[in-house]
Amino acid sequence: MEAVTGLSVVIIIAAIFFLFLFTYFVPLGLYITAYFSGVKLKIFRDLVGMRLRKVSPMTIVRSQISAAKADIELDTSFLEAHYLAGGNVTNVVNALISANKANLELSFEKAAAIDLAGRNVLEAVQMSVLPKVIETPMVSAVAKDGIQLNTIARITVRANLERLVGGANESTILARVGEGIVSTIGSSLSYKNVLENPDNISKVVLAKGLDSGTAFEILSIDIADVDVGTNIGAVLQTDQAEADLKVARAKAEERRAAAIALEQEMTAEVAKMRAKVVEAEVEIPLAMAEAFRKGNFGVMDYYNLKNVQSDTEMRNSIAKPDSDNKDNQE
Repeated sequence: MEAVTGLSVVIIIAAIFFLFLFTYFVPLGLYITAYFSGVKLKIFRDLVGMRLRKVSPMTIVRSQISAAKADIELDTSFLEAHYLAGGNVTNVVNALISANKANLELSFEKAAAIDLAGRNVLEAVQMSVLPKVIETPMVSAVAKDGIQLNTIARITVRANLERLVGGANESTILARVGEGIVSTIGSSLSYKNVLENPDNISKVVLAKGLDSGTAFEILSIDIADVDVGTNIGAVLQTDQAEADLKVARAKAEERRAAAIALEQEMTAEVAKMRAKVVEAEVEIPLAMAEAFRKGNFGVMDYYNLKNVQSDTEMRNSIAKPDSDNKDNQE
């Protein structure tokens, strides 16, 4: 009796395990839902095969049901291949449904390629139907009269499904529009012209075809705000004047240093000459004494020399101005 009971327990456990495996590999509920939704599937080839190929039957079948309800025919093998490639099957099918309702031409291959490229294909389709507005950061530019203008623009873009794979993103659009704004303001003669006609910026920028090579189509560029900034021209002139002043001061200091050096050099030369004169004057008494000893110079000659010196000093004192004489007397 105990052996029969143990055998029954084993049978029950085996039956439960077999039922679990059967329901896992053969999702009957999903098959019934697909059948009544108009999606024809084969249990062993499709559902069981998906399990064996490591594909989620729930994701594939529900996506196929959604496509069938939107009158879109999709091959199950294509959905499985996209799933195995790491794509978002649900997102791709929803994008196909949205494109179909909006009368946009979008094939499954194109949608799958966009999805595998890392872009949100459903968001791209929605952006094709409902354009998106991108606001640029504040762009600073300087007109020819030196006045700075700070500009903010709003760009209305629509996704281009044909160029979505390999096309540049929103950052490229913002960079190109910013470059166009700077170029347009920089070519204006006066900032007043820009303030009077800000739409000229939009016209010039749009005419450059900035959306080429991008995943978007620019519909419009609207100038949201234009503010007057700093007078860059005056600031640059002030800085240039200060720089010129510093250069002039440096050159003047250089000339002053050269003059001082020259004066010191001349003073040294004069000192040398004076030293030589003093040295020569020191030798005069020695020469006179030598002349006395040799008899070449007598006492009367000496007195005559002294008289000549006295006469010369008197003449020099008479030739000097009165102020010099007073100074000498004082």
